Amino acid sequence: MSINIKKLVLGKCCVLALGMMFTSSSVYAGSYGLGSPASASDIAKIDIDVMPDGRGAPPGQGTYAEGKEVYLDNCSGCHGTDMAKPVKGTGAAALRGGRGTLASGKPKKTVESYWPYASTAFDFIKRAMPFNAPGSLTDNEVYAVVNYILAEGNIIDKNTTMNAKALANVKMPNRNGFISDPRPDVFNYD
Repeated sequence: MSINIKKLVLGKCCVLALGMMFTSSSVYAGSYGLGSPASASDIAKIDIDVMPDGRGAPPGQGTYAEGKEVYLDNCSGCHGTDMAKPVKGTGAAALRGGRGTLASGKPKKTVESYWPYASTAFDFIKRAMPFNAPGSLTDNEVYAVVNYILAEGNIIDKNTTMNAKALANVKMPNRNGFISDPRPDVFNYD
């Protein structure tokens, strides 16, 4: 029994020593020459919270025609021209199609079939797209491309002008596919 206790104490001491060694500032001191500190403008590009009820959405607007142009110029290289079949090898997801497949053996999660709120599309596109230049689209371009994606998925009419108010009024096909948070201190959007 005393040998096992000694091994246990010795093992804990080794783990503690290794932990101290790898967290020591002397081990990681200095610059590796990778990246750069985020500037205030870098942070501002992604410091948004567009809520399902439209709060946090920036000013601006976009039409279907404008969105088609933005999509073809910035998105189709990965997501494909029809949005249902992404370009092979890009790792991109399909953006439309898949309604009614979520409970099947082969669910197809797309903006059209899965996402509960249009604001999620705006928020994600604004922060993370296009893949090669995230945050590079203007607010008007983001509204336009969201308009185009939603209209191509037959979620909104092609004559809609997308803006903060229109975004909040979109009824996504899977809006009721999620369980609301029952806590009284959490705002539910349904």
